[in-house]
Amino acid sequence: MVSAPSVSSSITARLEVQARPTAVSDLTTAIERAGGIVTALDVTASFTETMTVDVTCATRDADHAADVVRALEGLDGVTVQRVSDRTFLMHLGGKLSIESKVPLRNRDDLSMAYTPGVARVCQAIAEHPEDARRLTIKRNTIAVVTDGTAVLGLGDIGPLAALPVMEGKAVLFKRFADIDAFPICLDTTDVDRIVDTVVAIAPAFAGINLEDISAPRCFEVERRLRERLDVPVFHDDQHGTAIVVVAALRNALRVVGKRLADVRVVMSGAGAAGTAVLKLLLAAGARDVVVADVDGVIHRDRPGLSPSLRWTAEATNHRGVTGTLRDAVVGADVFVGLSAPDVLTGDDVARMAPDAIVFALANPRPEVDPDDAARHAAVVGTGRSDFANQINNVLAFPGVFRGLLDAQSHRITDAMLLAAAEALASTVRPDELNPTYIVPSVFHPDVTSVVAAAVRRAAEADGAGREPRAATGEIAAVRLREHG
Repeated sequence: MVSAPSVSSSITARLEVQARPTAVSDLTTAIERAGGIVTALDVTASFTETMTVDVTCATRDADHAADVVRALEGLDGVTVQRVSDRTFLMHLGGKLSIESKVPLRNRDDLSMAYTPGVARVCQAIAEHPEDARRLTIKRNTIAVVTDGTAVLGLGDIGPLAALPVMEGKAVLFKRFADIDAFPICLDTTDVDRIVDTVVAIAPAFAGINLEDISAPRCFEVERRLRERLDVPVFHDDQHGTAIVVVAALRNALRVVGKRLADVRVVMSGAGAAGTAVLKLLLAAGARDVVVADVDGVIHRDRPGLSPSLRWTAEATNHRGVTGTLRDAVVGADVFVGLSAPDVLTGDDVARMAPDAIVFALANPRPEVDPDDAARHAAVVGTGRSDFANQINNVLAFPGVFRGLLDAQSHRITDAMLLAAAEALASTVRPDELNPTYIVPSVFHPDVTSVVAAAVRRAAEADGAGREPRAATGEIAAVRLREHG
C-alpha cells in the first residue's frame, strides 16, 4: 500500500521564477505530476524580470520530496534557492519550554518566590507532605518516561532519539488537558534501574505515564512501580490503546446491532498493547476471544508458552481453536489487529461473519489493506489519520490523567479504564453514529472533559482519591487570602 502525501512530510521551497503569465501554473503542474500536493503558494518578492516564490507541498516521504524538488529544478526559468522540511523546522530547539507563573518585578516578589519566604512553604510541606499537591507543581505535573526501546514503529532507537516523541506527548497533554508533562528519557534498559530511577524522581510528579518501553519488560516495570508508588502509573501503549479500542468496538457493535457478550473476537498480537486490550475486553464482557501471535493461535496445549502467553491461553480460546490467524478469523464477528502489516487479505475478511468489524491498527501499514477490508466488512478502523475511524490514543490519555489528577488519585484500576471507554464512546451521539464515525475526532471539544469526569467519578467511587486535609496554620492563611 503506497502512502498518500501528508503534511507530516511537507516541504517549503523558495524559488526564483521568471516573471511570465504561466509561472504559477507551471509550478503547481510540475508538483502535481510528481505526486505532491500544493498546500500554499506565496509571492514574497517581485522584480522586473523575476519573482521570488515560496511554495509549500505535501509529499509521501523524504525520497518523494527529493523527486518533487528535482521536478521543480527541471523547469525552465526556475531556480531552487533553498528547501526546508517543515516538520524539522517545527522541532528546532524542541517543542517545550518552562515558564514562570509568578512575576519577579521587585525585591518583594523575589523574597516571596524564593528566599527567605519560600522557607515557610518548605516547612509547611515537611510537616504535612500531602500539601505538596497544593503548594507545588506536583498537583498538575506528570512524568512521561521511556527507555527508547519501542518508539512508534521505529523500534529500539534509544532514549536520545525518543526525546522528540516524548516532547510531543507532553505537548498533547498540555493542549488537550492543560497538564504539565515532562519527558524523562532513561539511558538504561535494566528493569531494576528504571524502577529505582522513577521511584527516586516521583516526589515531583502526581502521575507517571510510561511510554514506548518494549514488552515484556514494560509489564514488570509497570507492576513494580504500581507497588512502590502512591501515584497512578499508566502505560499508554497498553491502557490508552485498550480504552480507545473498547470504546470504538462498543460503538461499532451498535452500528451492526450486535452485543459484545455474543460476538466472536479474534485478535492478532499478544504484546503490550494486545494483552492490555484483551484484558479490558474481557473486563467489558467479551466471552469468546481467540488470540494469535507470530506462531499461530494461542491455546493451552501449545508448547513453549511464556508466562504472559500462558495467562492468555488460560483466559481465552475456550472453544480450543488451533491453527493460523487466517484459520481463526473464519466466521469471526470482530478482528482486532495489534501486530504486523499484511497478515490478512480482503479474502480473509470475506470469510468472516456477516456485518464484520475490522480494526487493523498496525502503523503505518495495517494488518489488512483498509480499502480491501471495507469491501467485505461493515465497519473498518485503523490507526491512521487518512482513513475513517482513526483509533488514536490521544482520545484517551489526556482525559484519563485529567480525571486522575482532579481526583488526586493514588492508583488506576480497570473500573477507571472502563469508565473512560464508556465515556469516550458516549461522545458520539446516536444521531451521529454510522460505519465511518464510531469514534470522535481528537479535536472534539468534549472528549477530554467527558472522559476526565468519568474517571474522576470512578476514582472517587473506588476510594482512590484523596480527601483534602483540614486547613491548619500556613495553609489556612493561604485559603483565607484566596477567598478574600
